[in-house]
Amino acid sequence: MDRKLLTEIIFDQKNLSWDISNLPRLENLHKIKGDYIEVLTGIRRCGKSTVLNEIRFGSLENDYYMNFDDDRLLHFRVGDFQMLYELFVELFGEQNTFYFDEIQNIEGWERFVRRLHDYKKKIYISGSNATMLSSELGTRLTGRYVSHELFPFSFVEYLNFKNISFEKEKLFSTIGKAEIKKHFFEYLEKGGFPEYLKNGNKDYLKFLFESILYRDVLVRHKLVNEKEMRELVFYLASNIAKLVSYNNLAKLIGVQNASTVKKYIQYLEDPYLIFQVSKYDHSVKKQIFNPKKIYFIDNALASLLGFRFSEDKGRFLENLVFVELKRRGFELFYHKETKECDFLLKEKNKIVSAIQVSISLNDQATRKREIAGLLEAMKVNGLRSSLILTEDEEEQITIGIITIEVLPVWKWLLRDTM
Repeated sequence: MDRKLLTEIIFDQKNLSWDISNLPRLENLHKIKGDYIEVLTGIRRCGKSTVLNEIRFGSLENDYYMNFDDDRLLHFRVGDFQMLYELFVELFGEQNTFYFDEIQNIEGWERFVRRLHDYKKKIYISGSNATMLSSELGTRLTGRYVSHELFPFSFVEYLNFKNISFEKEKLFSTIGKAEIKKHFFEYLEKGGFPEYLKNGNKDYLKFLFESILYRDVLVRHKLVNEKEMRELVFYLASNIAKLVSYNNLAKLIGVQNASTVKKYIQYLEDPYLIFQVSKYDHSVKKQIFNPKKIYFIDNALASLLGFRFSEDKGRFLENLVFVELKRRGFELFYHKETKECDFLLKEKNKIVSAIQVSISLNDQATRKREIAGLLEAMKVNGLRSSLILTEDEEEQITIGIITIEVLPVWKWLLRDTM
């Protein structure tokens, strides 16, 4: 790496202006005690750099910053970290806090970070590839880091972003409730990418997907058949929240075997574009071979990438609930025996709750099916209470010692904040 060019990049990046928000995202970063390496992960453009720079500019030491997503750093190698460190000291004097954005682009980065940590430096890093970061952190930095996943805006963050108040009293008034519901339906459609919410330009989402597809999937994994990957994404986005099997997907996109599809889906999971949910089974082998349900990181992005049907609203409602449950840190499965249940929530090796998502329970056949699936999941997993999330219905169903709460999704999203 050329020393003069690296100096130029340092100053160019130092002079970048950041629109630092006042949204309380990942407040727990400021509460962690100890000298842990702080790791921010999540899909591109979800706000990691903003959070990283919010932390940075809130510190007295904020000069040792480098964003490795800069095209001029294409030839930066692990051996160049020493030069970068020396330049930081020469230009800004000795400091003990480092900020590295998209560091996973540099192979072997964890060796340098470990050395810094050994010398009692404080390090904040971000990255957009789940597998690469977890593999490298687990290999070299076990016990030395704390990881934080960042998602596109939650509904609460969306309301804060729009400067919409949502105090509890507001939900009891006709006008207040109507306003919250109006914004919820906008959020259901527009998702939570901050920049898209600012400009509403779908070309922005298209550019985001192209960046993920080329940089994080095709180039990173040296794939040459772009058509197969695009067809897979189109099918998954068109069938969001539906059961899919690797064998059927292989036939649909014209690849030779299911293992290729499995790899492709993993490549799409790594940059947080999609997520797989397995059927819950005590046999890990059965979990692996059963069909999966596929969810997308954001409704607006999924809508752009797939073919939409008029009846898709329920599946987008389910996708929104899935992302919120991931945001809250649950390990998720679906239940399927004679009946189906959308989500089983697992904490500390135990199923702690079951959730169904349905647009409405007004249709008797739908009501019977959703309750039956929930009851079966509850019986199998020893649960006495559970939840059905709807578009706008609320009630409590009691069956013997079993309690099922029916709640609008928008109210569930706000409940723990009031």
